[in-house]
Amino acid sequence: MRSYGRVAIALATAGVCGILWAAQGQEEAFIGARGKYWAFQRVERPAVPASPDAWVRNPIDALILPNLRQKQLEPSKALGPIRLIRRVTYDLTGLPPTPAEVGAFLKDQSPEAYEKVVDRLLASPHYGERWASKWLDVVRYADTNGYELDQDRPHAWRYRDYVILSFNQDKPYDRFVKEQIAGDEMFPGNKEALIATGYLRAGQEHVVSGNIDPDESRQEVLSEIVTNVGHAFLGLTINCARCHNHKFDPILQADFYRLQAIFAGAKGKEVEIATPEEKAAWSAADKAYKERIAPIEDALKALAKPYEEQIREERRARLDPKLIEALNTPKDKRTTGQKRYASDAEAQLKPEWDEIVAVMPADVKARRAKLREQLLEVRMTAPDPLPAAYAFVNTDDPAPQSYVLRMGDPHSPLDPVDPALPYVVRAAYKIPANPVGRRAAFANWLASPENPLTARVMVNRIWQFRMGDGLVRTPNDFGTMGDHPQSHELLDWLAAEFMSSNWSVKAIDRLIVTSSAYRQSSDPDEAKSKIDPQNRLWWRMNRKRMDAEMIRDATLAVSGTLNPAIGGRPVKIPIEPEVYDLIFTEFERDGLWPVNPDKTVQNRRAIYLYNKRSVRLPLLNAFDQPDAVTSCPVRPVSTHPLQSLSLFNSNFMQEVSQAFAARLETSCRKDRNCQIDSAWLLALSRRPRPEETRLARQFFKSGGTLPDFCLALFNRNEFVYVP
Repeated sequence: MRSYGRVAIALATAGVCGILWAAQGQEEAFIGARGKYWAFQRVERPAVPASPDAWVRNPIDALILPNLRQKQLEPSKALGPIRLIRRVTYDLTGLPPTPAEVGAFLKDQSPEAYEKVVDRLLASPHYGERWASKWLDVVRYADTNGYELDQDRPHAWRYRDYVILSFNQDKPYDRFVKEQIAGDEMFPGNKEALIATGYLRAGQEHVVSGNIDPDESRQEVLSEIVTNVGHAFLGLTINCARCHNHKFDPILQADFYRLQAIFAGAKGKEVEIATPEEKAAWSAADKAYKERIAPIEDALKALAKPYEEQIREERRARLDPKLIEALNTPKDKRTTGQKRYASDAEAQLKPEWDEIVAVMPADVKARRAKLREQLLEVRMTAPDPLPAAYAFVNTDDPAPQSYVLRMGDPHSPLDPVDPALPYVVRAAYKIPANPVGRRAAFANWLASPENPLTARVMVNRIWQFRMGDGLVRTPNDFGTMGDHPQSHELLDWLAAEFMSSNWSVKAIDRLIVTSSAYRQSSDPDEAKSKIDPQNRLWWRMNRKRMDAEMIRDATLAVSGTLNPAIGGRPVKIPIEPEVYDLIFTEFERDGLWPVNPDKTVQNRRAIYLYNKRSVRLPLLNAFDQPDAVTSCPVRPVSTHPLQSLSLFNSNFMQEVSQAFAARLETSCRKDRNCQIDSAWLLALSRRPRPEETRLARQFFKSGGTLPDFCLALFNRNEFVYVP
């Protein structure tokens, strides 16, 4: 091993790029005092102060209240029951409460009325869907590879369903971590754990046609994995050490490649998980499908053949004589040069589909169009592929030696490194040299109470998801340049409670949403804002705008058209013509974005919509849906004109407003008062105020339509923001 001594340490500390990892035996000198940072210290449960205050419902409140009182602040008033059930229902399921659910809550006078609502919501299958939307943001999940071709991943959706199921089952988070890092190693024969390893393939992958550099491709995949493991589980920007020692955190450049070495003996693979019965059924269905589609494909070929031959003959007459000579020479007698000429000639003769269609007479084009419609109808009946896990598993080959790379270049290896944990948190954990077992050892450490980061990072995500901001407001960065928690005690108490509660996400969720802190009003207070303008002490609740998917799902739920089915293959829905033209200008368009004609399928929840990295659905994109290229720990909340234009003018919003109107007409017939009251109850969970009723009646008297009235309700600030 090369030795760079104290010069390398000094350069590394200064953040100079290049060969900057610490020399062997010099790690301590580089890490120094940074290793004493709070995030790298073991979690210790702090004492909960006793409080006689009636506001204190559980330890969360007891830990918040002293900090408020220290600044002469008092908690905000409690939220009213209607707004409270609306808040907690959206937070835990992503859907609005029904009028019946609101009515039952208002009638229940028992002291446990609210807790019963919370328990019902935690048991809802939609709870897992809501949590999965958060987790998939963090792991940058999509249904395609990204980059230039952005090809489909036909089996990736099973990982999405695995995440939903895990949260619904309240799978212990330590088990959830282990399955995603090393499910194939730790739980052999378990299909669910095998599918879980799809996490390691959730990021972009550079799959392109033509020549690719296998070393560069492998390095891209390993870098993607280590970067997201750092973000998602450890809350560290480990990727900043790819080219040099981390400038701020105690992470060596060698640490980055030591972590890569843990995954170096495995690779992505589609692993068949079909049962014999599924295989037999698929073979029969595939045979029947081919029998249905073959006559249509043959008819299309026959229709195009004379026009294709016409174009070929016209082009052949213009070919260079040496190319014609090569074509006329029998294949088995062509020289090497003639083989190349013949290949070039065929490329010049072959017409594209649009060139063939261009020379067809109008009546032939019409026949072709009808056949294409039949073809697309039959294609929609194609059997799903045989079940397979989009997995990351060990290979049978020895793991290649890992190296520190100069500037991350796989063609510039420097010192060899062995698989190991980051030096600052290594403790007594060892990663085996044998490729099989490396990921299992790493997963065991990640999910260990000895690890100071995993529990803290996850409870911070839970807090941020429910309260609107994290205790650490940079959920992917617990390092020295990230946010510092206002209350270390609350964060560590939650982390300790999380681990002692069998790593139960639902247990922490229940603690948070039943606390007085969560039940506070989100109304602003100018005097309190002067003392704590960022609400770091939690003297009120943060007001939250719905996520893009929540807006779509809520409008479907209110209109009565939401399909609540859980899981399954991703669904393509109609996209705006402008987007379609932008994507498919160079190809035959019909069939490239096949939409299921069944409207109920199109009205599935947004988490089940086909998520293509290079195609953002306009409504979701307008409301800040992440691009699935990098980890998104906190969604931005932008405000711009395109949002209001999308909510008013998009085809989807027009359709869902008409469906809402149809629902009101069915339940109320022509009774305007009933329509107005029902609309408010469905959309906003309350009855209209007298002034709102007066304005609604005035709207109808002036010629306003019921669909436009429904559209206006969907565009209310109160609809889009969770109280």
